[in-house]
Amino acid sequence: MKIRAAIPQDAAAIAAIYAPYVTGSSVSFEMSPPDTAEMGHRMEAGSGLYPWFVAEEDEGGALIGYAYATQFRPRPAYHYAVETSVYVDPAHQGRGAGRMLYEILIRTLEKQRFAQAIAAITLPNDASVKLHEALGFTSAGVYRQIGYKGGRWLDVGLWQRALAPATNPPTKPVKWADLNGDRPAAPIPLR
Repeated sequence: MKIRAAIPQDAAAIAAIYAPYVTGSSVSFEMSPPDTAEMGHRMEAGSGLYPWFVAEEDEGGALIGYAYATQFRPRPAYHYAVETSVYVDPAHQGRGAGRMLYEILIRTLEKQRFAQAIAAITLPNDASVKLHEALGFTSAGVYRQIGYKGGRWLDVGLWQRALAPATNPPTKPVKWADLNGDRPAAPIPLR
């Protein structure tokens, strides 16, 4: 398995990995899966600030998962926090791809000098909770019956992980594009 930074040409495969989470589960609160163009737009929306990674089955192989960070909230005071997500093709779950993607994402966010990572998890989802807690996230609260999908009301748990010490004033995050340089598809060292 190889982890690398996502590139625009990955949008179709990323959309395909995500679609079953939209149509066949309550993991995502979206009702219709985004198409390739919409996924590409989401990948570009971070203005070079927020990283996206993909896992390939092997060198040049099919994509089996992805992880990314995005803006936590639009107000300026939240600029130092990110929301993180990881999705693995259901046929490839349980092989460590999600953990490897998230480890690299977290290391990158730390290098970028973000202060906090937030993950929102539709409950119940024991596998996602265990993954997040194994990577240092702690429960930060629950929105009760906040979403309605699949004929039922659902809770969303928030998990939080410090990425850097809180400084006063805070350190401005470094853009992913500046950190990654001109090698967007280069393999990422796993350790």
